[in-house]
Amino acid sequence: MTQPDPTSLEALRRAIDAVDDEVLELLNHRAALAADVGRLKAQAAPEAPFHAPRRERDVLARLGAANPGPFPGAAVRTVFQEIMSACLSLEKPLRVAFLGPEGSFSHLAARHQFGGSSHALPQGTIEAVFGAVDRGRADYGVVPVENATEGAVDSTLDAFLDSPSRICAEILLPVDQALLLRPDLDLAAVRRVYSHPQALGQCRRWLEVHLSQADRVEAPSTSEAARLAREDAEGAAVASELAAELFGLKVAEARIQDLAANATRFLVLGPRSAEPTGCDRTTLLAMAPDGPGALLRLLEPLARRGLNLSRIQSRPTRRRLWEYAFFLDVEGHAEDPSLAEALDDLRAACASLKVLGSYPRTDA
Repeated sequence: MTQPDPTSLEALRRAIDAVDDEVLELLNHRAALAADVGRLKAQAAPEAPFHAPRRERDVLARLGAANPGPFPGAAVRTVFQEIMSACLSLEKPLRVAFLGPEGSFSHLAARHQFGGSSHALPQGTIEAVFGAVDRGRADYGVVPVENATEGAVDSTLDAFLDSPSRICAEILLPVDQALLLRPDLDLAAVRRVYSHPQALGQCRRWLEVHLSQADRVEAPSTSEAARLAREDAEGAAVASELAAELFGLKVAEARIQDLAANATRFLVLGPRSAEPTGCDRTTLLAMAPDGPGALLRLLEPLARRGLNLSRIQSRPTRRRLWEYAFFLDVEGHAEDPSLAEALDDLRAACASLKVLGSYPRTDA
């Protein structure tokens, strides 16, 4: 390819146009190949899942490692996730349920994982996200499980007690909270601040300093908070800047969270766990019989094999008074020999044990 004159703006722009035309031609060629793959998979195994998450992970990892620059490495995943999402939609769009409405951080996490060509299914509650996956109305669900500032999302943990869905991936999403107002409203006139309890907690100090006169009003999600603020002449919302665009609000202040490096961990729900990658995490739900040393008996099989327990959280089962379930995150895959042996010992030590899923770690 002839190199353009680097001192001529017009020549450079013509060269960029030519490259864009070539990229578009290649994208259409890729889409045609993907359609052929879908056709062959449907002929060979009509009942097999049409989505291959491991294949996507391998492609993204290979391209990220092979990128020589100057195209930004961080953008490689975003671009190719959208390309794969668009190509998959030619076969069948993925139905992805999340805590809505659109514009919530769960929506952002779902788009990060599955791309913009997936079919968004916003749900009013976290329990409804589980229900959509459990009943087959969604291929996947995305739910928040913990925040770096506010800790565990209890409603997500509680929903696992009765759901057959499995965890097949996790997403670590940076979370920047913004204060959103109607275009005609000033900060001093705000009397109510709407948001999800987790978001209000993440911005507690900022709100106390700048909006001490306003009541805090809990909403099912940050995007629903934006909708409520739009309808309230004295209302504001703590939500994403995307929610401001969707609901016609102005960003009065950006990045108001108390912890600058704020992040939320999301779980992806699906019909089955992910295949082992060599760098995985497994989430367990254990019910230990009441009595002295119950928690020690729960942890000992893991410690004896040198398995790292990265998180433990207890929740009441709501079935009997003072009965608790323990959620444990363990590094490794349930099919790894050492963890598989530990699970056998745990089953003997627990009243019940459920493997909620094994999936690739995002912090590796």
